[in-house]
Amino acid sequence: MKNLYYYLSALFLAVFLVACKTPAVQKSADITGKTWKLVELNGQPIQLKNPKNNPHFKLDTNGMRYEGHAGCNGLGGTFEIKPDIMRIKFNQGMSTMMACEDLDIENQFTKALLSADNYSVNGNTLTLNKARMAPLAKFVLQ
Repeated sequence: MKNLYYYLSALFLAVFLVACKTPAVQKSADITGKTWKLVELNGQPIQLKNPKNNPHFKLDTNGMRYEGHAGCNGLGGTFEIKPDIMRIKFNQGMSTMMACEDLDIENQFTKALLSADNYSVNGNTLTLNKARMAPLAKFVLQ
């Protein structure tokens, strides 16, 4: 009789754990080879003075390089990614150095890239995060 309670308890626990495991985000979403357009920084929608210069980036697994446009300056460098645990690290790279009217957003965008250590994907939305803090930046597929 004790064994029956043990097996029933184990079965109940297994069913409970499987039923409760509803993923909020996709765990195997491939974010490489796509262009991601910036829509939010630090939880706030971006307000561009020149909307046609929307910041964006793309990850290329060939050479593990990222490239993009920060607003008025191009940027690029190398990155490391562990998609199975949704970890990412952008390494300091190069950037052109022209002055522009959206320089504040450009600086925040670059800082968010270099600070991020993990990411999440929900549909066509990519979020770059640092630890378990609020999202640093949010992007949509371009």
